[in-house]
Amino acid sequence: MDTFAKYLLTALICIVALGQFVQVITRYVLQVPVMGLEETMLYPTLWLYILGSVNASRENTHIRANVLEIFVKTDRGHTILAIVGEMISLIVGLWLLSWAWDYTRYAWRVWRESPTLYIPTFYSDIALLTGLALMMVYTAWHLWRHIRSLRTGEPA
Repeated sequence: MDTFAKYLLTALICIVALGQFVQVITRYVLQVPVMGLEETMLYPTLWLYILGSVNASRENTHIRANVLEIFVKTDRGHTILAIVGEMISLIVGLWLLSWAWDYTRYAWRVWRESPTLYIPTFYSDIALLTGLALMMVYTAWHLWRHIRSLRTGEPA
C-alpha cells in the first residue's frame, strides 16, 4: 500500500505541476490560452488533495494541536488522550461521511458536466466520499491500535 500510494501521489503531483506549467507558458508567454485546461486540471488536483489527506490519515501524520499532552506526563495518559482524539475524529468523520454520501447521491442523480468540455463532474465529486471513507477506515484502525496498546501496555 505504501508503494502504491507513493507512486499515485507522485503521478498526481507531476500531472498537476505539468498542467500548471503548460497553462502559464501558453497563456502568459505564447498568449494562446488552452481552452478547457482548468477543467481537466480539476480532477487530478482534487484527487491529489483528497488522497493526500488519506495518506496523512494512513500514516497518522495529520497536524494536531495536542496541548493536553503538555500536562499529561504518563504514557498511559497519552494513550488515553489519543483514544479520545481518535473517537472524536471518528464521530465527526462519520458525520461528514454521511453528508458526503448524500452529496454523492445528489451528484449521481443530477449528473452535472463541465461547461466547456462536458466532462462529468461526478468523477471529481466522488473523491470526497472515497477519501472520507478511507480516512474513517484508517482512523478506526488507529483507534483500535491505541485501545490494544492501552490493554496490553505495548506502544501503539
